[in-house]
Amino acid sequence: MRSTAVAGLTRTLRYSGIGVVCFLVGFWAKAYAEEPQPWQLGMQPSASAVRDQIDFLHDDILLPIITIASLFVLGLLVYVVFRFNAKRNPVPSKVAHNTVLEIVWTVVPILVLGVISIFSLKLEYFMDKAQHPEMTLKVTGHQWYWSYQYQLTENGKETNAVAFDANMIPEADAVKQGKKRLLDTDNPVVLPVGTTIRILVSGTDVIHSWFVPAFGVQEYAMPGRTNESWVKIDRAGTYYGECNQICGVNHPFMPIEIQAVSKDDFAKWLEDAKKKFAARDDGAAVSIAANTLQ
Repeated sequence: MRSTAVAGLTRTLRYSGIGVVCFLVGFWAKAYAEEPQPWQLGMQPSASAVRDQIDFLHDDILLPIITIASLFVLGLLVYVVFRFNAKRNPVPSKVAHNTVLEIVWTVVPILVLGVISIFSLKLEYFMDKAQHPEMTLKVTGHQWYWSYQYQLTENGKETNAVAFDANMIPEADAVKQGKKRLLDTDNPVVLPVGTTIRILVSGTDVIHSWFVPAFGVQEYAMPGRTNESWVKIDRAGTYYGECNQICGVNHPFMPIEIQAVSKDDFAKWLEDAKKKFAARDDGAAVSIAANTLQ
């Protein structure tokens, strides 16, 4: 009997140790990674104002409410199990209704949902449209790749600057080139930090979804419809996303790679990109002054 108890205690400690290690690894991944990491727990760290608001709703509003409600229900269950078991309560009560209690358990959830709705609607309106965007990125989903078109503001008018397609680098080539398997693309999107960017998303065949977790952007790419989102990137880095709408046999092979750079570096990249993608005539690449985003 004693050996069984010792074995049980040992097993519990071992599993607890594994849990602690997983938590620490997950915390490290969340704290330092800008992409998914092995053994990661929780969500990727925020890199935009939109994602900051999403994290606020989740961490500061929903989690406390969920935790309090769960602990309260757990406490009630434990109390009922011990207080009203057959030994302590051999003669069950005949009470069927309690008016006050029924009013309370109806009104309190309504109030809780009312509080959640206030913050949810505020977030919904905040995510809806960009206020005074400085540039526009048009995203088009295809089976199975993404097309991008940049529109920058010049003299108060939006002008097409450059357009290109982005395909996933084949797995074998990605390994040889030291790229990230199933995540890196042949033509990554380059965006400037500290810039309000309007994102217009559409599709040509079936429904896709342009999803970048670190930005808090998930917008459906629907044929015949243009959906709008926006992002203002906080810091430079490389961010990844994927199509998370089941869009066909190659659905898992539509990654999104975004390189966030300074405004000066973006202006340099833009000049090179206009030469590189000059053959693409979607928007008739035009000359845009390097100080467009200053």
